Amino acid sequence: MNSDQPKTMRDVFIEAVCEKMREDERIFFVSADFGSPALDKVRENFKDRFINVGIAEQNLINVAVGLGLEGYIVYAYAIAPFITMRPYEQIRQSLAISSQVRPINVNLIGVGAGVSYDVSGPTHHCLEDISIMRLMPNFTVFSPSDWKLAEGFVDYSVKVSGPKYLRFDSKPLPSIYGDIGDLDFKKGFYELLNPPTGGEKVCLVSTGFMTHLALKAAKELKDIGVVDVFLLKPVDEKSLFESLKKYKYVIAIEEGFVNNGGLDALVSKIILDNQSDIRFKRMGFNDKYVFELGGRDYLHKLNNLDEESIIKTIKECL
Repeated sequence: MNSDQPKTMRDVFIEAVCEKMREDERIFFVSADFGSPALDKVRENFKDRFINVGIAEQNLINVAVGLGLEGYIVYAYAIAPFITMRPYEQIRQSLAISSQVRPINVNLIGVGAGVSYDVSGPTHHCLEDISIMRLMPNFTVFSPSDWKLAEGFVDYSVKVSGPKYLRFDSKPLPSIYGDIGDLDFKKGFYELLNPPTGGEKVCLVSTGFMTHLALKAAKELKDIGVVDVFLLKPVDEKSLFESLKKYKYVIAIEEGFVNNGGLDALVSKIILDNQSDIRFKRMGFNDKYVFELGGRDYLHKLNNLDEESIIKTIKECL
């Protein structure tokens, strides 16, 4: 793992967007009364292209879509559960449906993926977003594991039109990736650990924060593969299967509800579509909300999603 100082995805991403705004007058930033240190620069330097709509996420979507339909590149910013679930009808009607008939580039930045707002309880946890945003036609769903990926996605978000949901962790995290200059974002995934030929038995497929735990668990054992899926939609399914087919077991790990259309559904679909005999397991949150109070590690342990539980599941496969 890269030893760079931990950083928040949102601040690194917004700083990169701010630099883009200096070069491109088409870029607008819209916030639902949600701040960050990096956002202060946008507010100060681009008063004519920064809009705070207040705590009104439904209006946030409508304003962003209106700007997008006029040809602007828009970034709409709020807490993850509130930018996805509160204005879901507006996202469906104004973004998903409209984008099928007219070009539009609107990027929804949701901060607080999974249980990264751990002590705030189930109202601020975001365990549904992977499933409900992958469900939406015409959407790109971006789930980075570190701030390097978040930073690198800015260019992609400007160049590639269409509605996008950016699923950011709220906490500062160390970087996993080094130089991502040649990373193919369209591919949608990256093999972080690829065991030598002949030793492949188990592969961990993870997204977002869970990639950090997957790497820690894999390095405690031997010959364990780790695939980081950072585009949950679309992803190059053919290439992903080529990476998975050399393993006997594949374990999908996500900070979201399992058996409900998340990362596990994506991976199991690929295995089924290719009529593969890969044995598949899934790890995530079961079908209930988390009311227990405590830090992220504690919530993971309660739900058998901590590093120790991942190692135990790998050993069961082996």
